[in-house]
Amino acid sequence: MKIFFLRFNKIYLTKRVLLILLLFSIAAAEQSKTLVKPTSVKDLKFSGDGKHVNRNSAYANLIKAQVIDEDSTAVKGYEVHFNVISYPQGAKPPCLYNQIVLTDSNGIAQTGLQTGNQAGVYVFSAKMLDSTGDNVLYYRLYTRHENWSILAFAGFIGGLALFLFGLNTLSNGLRTVAGDHLREILGKLTHNRITAVFSGISITTILQSSSVTTVLLISLVQANVMNFGQSLGVILGADIGTTITAQLIAFKLTNYALIIVAAGAFLRIFSGTKKFKYAGESILGFGLLFYGMHIMSESMEPLRFYTPIMNLLLTLENPLAGLLVGTLLTALMQSSSAFIGIIIVLAMQGLITLDAGIPLLFGANLGTCVTAFLATLNTGREAKQVATAHILFKIFGVLLFVWWIEPFAQFIRMISPTGNAIPEVSGDGGNFIPRQIANAHTIFNVVLTIIALPFMSYFAAFIQKILPAPKTPAGEKVFRLRYLDKSLLKMPELALNVAKEELLRMARKVKEMVAQVIVPFTENDHQILEQLPEKEDEIKFLRKSITDYLTQISQMNVNRNQMDEVFQMLYACTELEQITGMVTKNLVPLAQTRINQKIQFSAKGREEILSYHKSTIKQLERAMEVFREVNLQKARVMEDKYQKYRRLEMELRRGHFVRLQQAVPETVASSEIHIELIELLKRISSHATNIARVLFEEKGRSLRKQTDRAK
Repeated sequence: MKIFFLRFNKIYLTKRVLLILLLFSIAAAEQSKTLVKPTSVKDLKFSGDGKHVNRNSAYANLIKAQVIDEDSTAVKGYEVHFNVISYPQGAKPPCLYNQIVLTDSNGIAQTGLQTGNQAGVYVFSAKMLDSTGDNVLYYRLYTRHENWSILAFAGFIGGLALFLFGLNTLSNGLRTVAGDHLREILGKLTHNRITAVFSGISITTILQSSSVTTVLLISLVQANVMNFGQSLGVILGADIGTTITAQLIAFKLTNYALIIVAAGAFLRIFSGTKKFKYAGESILGFGLLFYGMHIMSESMEPLRFYTPIMNLLLTLENPLAGLLVGTLLTALMQSSSAFIGIIIVLAMQGLITLDAGIPLLFGANLGTCVTAFLATLNTGREAKQVATAHILFKIFGVLLFVWWIEPFAQFIRMISPTGNAIPEVSGDGGNFIPRQIANAHTIFNVVLTIIALPFMSYFAAFIQKILPAPKTPAGEKVFRLRYLDKSLLKMPELALNVAKEELLRMARKVKEMVAQVIVPFTENDHQILEQLPEKEDEIKFLRKSITDYLTQISQMNVNRNQMDEVFQMLYACTELEQITGMVTKNLVPLAQTRINQKIQFSAKGREEILSYHKSTIKQLERAMEVFREVNLQKARVMEDKYQKYRRLEMELRRGHFVRLQQAVPETVASSEIHIELIELLKRISSHATNIARVLFEEKGRSLRKQTDRAK
């Protein structure tokens, strides 16, 4: 029995030992799965690095790290050590909640902290147990003041103001250089649809505003320089021209903004020629534009980690929400370029995706139509037609694209330099999304132009049908301006240009009156004598309108040369009005007397009158040519011609006196009318010559001043 018991115990113990060993082996195997030697520790998205947090505040689970093995599988139960590396000098040290943390089932270890009492940069580290330097993560936290939202808003508003000022300065510089030729370019490059589009692109690139291009179009259509159908191509080109601004903004030149500002400022201040001064002004505006973007971008950076703002921006991926926001904000800002600049700044900070940016772009295109519509509330039919065309094009384009936002976004990613990169994966969305948004803006307007261009005539007919020409009541005289546009008063160089065109139009009407008034002296035509006073009413209307317009220009911020030009035009207005008065108050009654008394000129006298009248018309034409071209050489020729006409007038008087001595019956009967008519024609030549004289005298005075300054 004893031997049996001992054997039984031995067997039982052996089984127990084997069972224990088996259990240990199973446990060891399980433990080996959990404690697989990790190979690296990696950062997690939103793990704390780069976050902006408030000072003197507590944050739970702010810093996170993940441990993985060589197969990129999460490792559970491994120690991760968190430490404070540095903090602002003089600040209270931050306090980590836990310095040693075991990873969870997802391989994640996380800890919270209490921030220090000063704003600045705080650096922390996370590393695995027995890890090498390659397996250490560093976290930078940016602590901010409690009023960070106010500071961010102030930075955004200030940056936006600087951006708009830079855009305006850039536009002013370019416009000053090319302003005198803008209308000429638009007038000449609209002979067909293609050239009209390219003229719209070039003009809007210079003006940095499709709205200003639209204003120029309105004045050209009103002046019959181009028809309404031709203007439609320019409108489409203007929309493409605005995208060039967005393309420039998308270039990340903010690091060089102050260098550009310095170059422009030095050129503007120290350049000796106006051409380079205005070029410097353009460069200065270009630099200020990018520096304003830099300030806006910096002020928006904390918003990347502000949950309410992030949630709000996510809603913009809804096409309807993006359209509404883009339309309203662009309408409020009165500038699609400014709002698109804000979109690009948001993209630079990674605050919006391309899918959210596209609806905002569509909204910006609709919002600029609101600006055009408001600008035409108190204008004529031509202005309303151009604005309506702009609105219909944009609505048509948005309706065409809004159903295909996702495929459109994929196409933009495909043609953009970074291809199909996804921001959440690549982590550098701020580097390529701005370019994608600019490309989307350009592609939208280019495709819209390509689709709409073949149907220009149908668009024009439809708009003219819904906005027909108003009917003038019978017997009512309606005088209209062709060129003057009050919306151009903010741009004196363009305003002076249109005033000059209106004044030349007035001069042509005065010349027409002078040409017609000679007919009743040679024929018994009462109808012309009745028409001339009506034409005088129109010339008075033009004179008053031009004078008022020039007065308003003089009250703007104009330079010395522009003020001299205003004076010259006012002087020319006065001379033309005096010629008109001589026609209606002197020549018309004189012709009426001749007809009533049935007085005839002698054959020789009639020939002399017609010849001298022809010379008077030529002098008026020369005055218009000198005024149009500002040609001093032709002004001198005109003065010489007038002296010749004065001598000729004396010769004509002498010839008439000889015929009186010969007692020619017609000469005796028409003597008084003959002498007065020649005198009045000479005075008309004198007034015409005065238009050139004032130009010659003003330029001479300017040259003398320059010579005196040089001495």
